[in-house]
Amino acid sequence: METSEVRELLTPSGLRLLDSLPEYSSKGDIVRIVAGLRSAGHSSALVAAVLTQAKLRSKAAAKFDDFAVRMLFTEAGLEQATRLRVAALHAGRFSRAGITHVADLGCGIGADAMAMAGLGLTVTAVEADEVTAALASYNLAIFENVTVVHARAEEFDLAALAVEGNSNGPHSAARIGIYLDPARRTSGHSNTERLTRPEDYSPSLKFAFGLAERYPAGVKLGPGFDRGLIPIDAEAQWVSVDGSVVELGLWFGTVARPGITRSALVLDDTGTHEMNAPGDSDDVEAGVLGNFLYEPDGSVIRARLIGDLARIMGAHMLSERIAYLTSDILVSTPFARGFRILDEFPLDVKTLTREMRTRGIGTLEVKKRGVDIDPAEFRKKLRLQGPHSATLILTRIGERRTALLAERV
Repeated sequence: METSEVRELLTPSGLRLLDSLPEYSSKGDIVRIVAGLRSAGHSSALVAAVLTQAKLRSKAAAKFDDFAVRMLFTEAGLEQATRLRVAALHAGRFSRAGITHVADLGCGIGADAMAMAGLGLTVTAVEADEVTAALASYNLAIFENVTVVHARAEEFDLAALAVEGNSNGPHSAARIGIYLDPARRTSGHSNTERLTRPEDYSPSLKFAFGLAERYPAGVKLGPGFDRGLIPIDAEAQWVSVDGSVVELGLWFGTVARPGITRSALVLDDTGTHEMNAPGDSDDVEAGVLGNFLYEPDGSVIRARLIGDLARIMGAHMLSERIAYLTSDILVSTPFARGFRILDEFPLDVKTLTREMRTRGIGTLEVKKRGVDIDPAEFRKKLRLQGPHSATLILTRIGERRTALLAERV
């Protein structure tokens, strides 16, 4: 999206046109809508802009629920935006710590600022990209306690916030917090690529961690961030939503919790669940395959709390350095997915093809850990057919490669 398109979209007539679009589900629908809009005299740029926004709003519902239909997005901004449910947890940290004014440096389309403002915090939302800043201004316009600033995070004058707070009374330098969501994709509004080197983030990690030495701060990073780069004084929390690890949050100062450096936070349809510890937990010993196998949630694996989870469940490792647990007892936990073991076979294509055919298994979920196999390609080799479904877990027990036929429980 270009600046000219934003200017045309952010007009009363442009926004009315966007809100008036009918739902569409096929290319034929789009062709008819475009033809109708063009014949009504709307410019091609505005038509493209409103159709893009309609598509992004539909996609954004997974992150923003009903709020999505009144927001504006770029493709890249939506990709990196915090889910509103997670943003509310971020905001809660600042509120509980007594922070009254948060500088959201790299605010994107405004998701975290929205949650903070909703809790009554004063927010200064800073965004370097002109188009994204304009959309953030629109998304946050309903909040009188938010100011959006078009500027680079590195150039924004944080000292001015402290001076303003001291002069006005309700804030002080000690009650100002910093939130940073460094850009982890190449510049642009669509078709961007993920940056793999932390030194390429914007703003840089050096800048972000430097601020965290002076202010209570939160830094949002990708879940695969190099653990060796996590500052020793940070609380590191990996967040999983409906089975997918979506972020690593690093928390510093008063927004970090004393005595906790590792946390696995699981959000699912049953609620919010957390495991935390003062550091990485020691693994439990490996043992024999039991009646049930457990796959820890990705947040637990990345936080390296598998050992603590095993002790809570009364389970043991299936094999050293492989993130599967096993026991003879069925345990229900939000921190792991359970499978009942039906049979065990050598990890051999011919053997498994025969066994799947004998059992009439035509639908097969293939999971793997500890073996260099592409599950999708492996599934094709089995030439599946039949009315039944199952799960096949490819792994190692000691040095032995094995295939475990299982069903989810």
